[in-house]
Amino acid sequence: MTPSRGKSSKTPKRKPSRKTASGGAKKTKRKPSSRGKTKAKPAKAGKSSGKRSSKTRRTTTAKRKKVTAKASGKRVKKAVSKGRAKSKGRGQARKAAKPRTAKPTTRRSPGAEGSIDGLPLFDNETTGAAAETAVQDLSPAVIETPVVEVEAPAGKAPPAAKKGYQTAKSIAKRQREISISEFFAKNRHLLGFDSLPKALLTAVKEAVDNSLDACEEAGITPDLLVEIREIAENRYILRVGDSGPGIVKSQVPKIFGKLLYGSKFHILKQARGQQGIGISAAVMYSQLTTGKPVKVIAKTNPARKGHVYELQIHTKTNTPVIVSEDTIEWDQPHGTLIEMELLAAYKKGIRSVDSYLHQVALANPHARIVYRPPRGDQMIYERLTEQLPVEAKAIKPHPHGVELGVLLDMLKMTKARNVKGFLEREFSRMSARASVDVLEKAGVPPKTSPKRITRDQADKLIQAFAGAKIMKPPTDCLSPIGEDLLVKSVEREVEPDFFTAVTRPPAVYRGNPFQIEVALAYGGPKLADEEIIKLNRFANRAPLVYQQSACAITNGVINTAWRGYGVAQSRGALPSGPMLILVHIASAWVPFTSESKEAIAHYPEIIKEIKLALQECGRRLARFIRRGVRAREEAKKRSYIEQYIPHIGAALREILSFSEREEQRVVAKLSTTLERSRKN
Repeated sequence: MTPSRGKSSKTPKRKPSRKTASGGAKKTKRKPSSRGKTKAKPAKAGKSSGKRSSKTRRTTTAKRKKVTAKASGKRVKKAVSKGRAKSKGRGQARKAAKPRTAKPTTRRSPGAEGSIDGLPLFDNETTGAAAETAVQDLSPAVIETPVVEVEAPAGKAPPAAKKGYQTAKSIAKRQREISISEFFAKNRHLLGFDSLPKALLTAVKEAVDNSLDACEEAGITPDLLVEIREIAENRYILRVGDSGPGIVKSQVPKIFGKLLYGSKFHILKQARGQQGIGISAAVMYSQLTTGKPVKVIAKTNPARKGHVYELQIHTKTNTPVIVSEDTIEWDQPHGTLIEMELLAAYKKGIRSVDSYLHQVALANPHARIVYRPPRGDQMIYERLTEQLPVEAKAIKPHPHGVELGVLLDMLKMTKARNVKGFLEREFSRMSARASVDVLEKAGVPPKTSPKRITRDQADKLIQAFAGAKIMKPPTDCLSPIGEDLLVKSVEREVEPDFFTAVTRPPAVYRGNPFQIEVALAYGGPKLADEEIIKLNRFANRAPLVYQQSACAITNGVINTAWRGYGVAQSRGALPSGPMLILVHIASAWVPFTSESKEAIAHYPEIIKEIKLALQECGRRLARFIRRGVRAREEAKKRSYIEQYIPHIGAALREILSFSEREEQRVVAKLSTTLERSRKN
């Protein structure tokens, strides 16, 4: 008789096969714990089929444990196979308990079909068929390579950084703003102070550029003094003075003691300086290499004394430091003089201060320059003309050169009431008709407030600018040297056999007007016959000495076919011969390749204009060379006539017994006949 499920005083022992009665024991209820584990309730007394041994209880408990996400695929397979083997040994299959899933702590792998998240818990009540089905539903990739996500308990601090490494907070404590002067103090090579000879040249260049700009803006013919004194090995004192209008007292410390401070950056017109870095960078270099302040004298009124400052730069804050301030009696009516001590080297050659000032005089024939080198005699470059260059006028930005970010800033800052007035007020060459045309193409109402223009509308305006017919920007912002003065300068420079100059019409790149001028000299005693040509590059009348190979001017000269003009040239190189080429670019904004302003960027529009000017000079040179060849051939033939005709006359006199008078008459007739045939 099968044992009942009721109460019994004694539970019979079971055989090792662990078969139960048909009624079986009462199923246990499980509760998922907070940790994702299931715990089985013990069976009530009197309802169990019999008392199980401690070994059996341990086995049952082990089977009821949850397979967590931390288990590897091998552990999952092992648990499943173990449950299947034990369930087969039972006499009668019981109904499988409803599987319960643990709290998901495993992230599903991308592309996997199954996941450990849905794995059932196998206990003594789970059938082997159910376990096998559950295992087959899992993806092998998931079982073999489970992806485990470990979640840190709430409220627990993040793990400490490893020894020797930083945390986000420690990194944040070290972050701070970097001033422009502090940056260039560590990267002074970007400004041209990367070697001792170049440092001296750069300091002279920046001071001379500022002096010439100041004189021209004030309408004063420039008188410059450049003096270099050697006080020790690689230690020099540089003094640069000018006859300009001087500097207001309150502005002296800022101009010489603060980087990115000037009056030319926000104005579109031709000028040597653009960024407001140059002279203050020279002051910073002097301070870094010698630790001494620079001395500046400025005078604006002949009836008053000049102001003298000793200045340094606070590189951490980019602010001037006034070491001393006083007044001084200065015999000059107005002007500025700067004196600095710096670590440098003086050398002669093509990239020396001597050569640089020689080129300054070449491109600025209206200036008088007195140069006192550390070794050698004083040199004076007298001015070739008393007439100042044409004054360059400031212009507004051209629509073809504006970019989206700049346009958005202009829209925010404008005082115009509507977008149509904004276009006409803030841009050059934007007439009422052109403004309406642009707004129609962009789909923007003319009466829209500029401050309400969205980014998409501004982008459409940029596209409309490109498709609209807008006149080129005005060229009164440029001040070229001129063909006549270029010819005079070149003639004084090399005394050539042939010279010419070409000034191209103004052109535009990125909405910025520019103009190219080229002068060419050929032959003469000062130009070598079998060497590479001498190339002088200028930007806004300032010589470009370094980085010749990286400059667009050099590229334009190399890519010109000089062989067709009778000048020797190797492939990919500058031409050879007794020739000097001077190329000058005048622009409201010169596209320099770096802050040191040593080379011109390779814009196709600029290179095209350079080549056109060079080709015109080349055609003129070719005509001169061909005329020279014919003249040499004629001279050679004439020498033959003069050499051999007298001998012919003497031979005829002996053969035909001519008198001396008849001999002279025959010689004259032969000379005339041969000369006529030579010319024909």
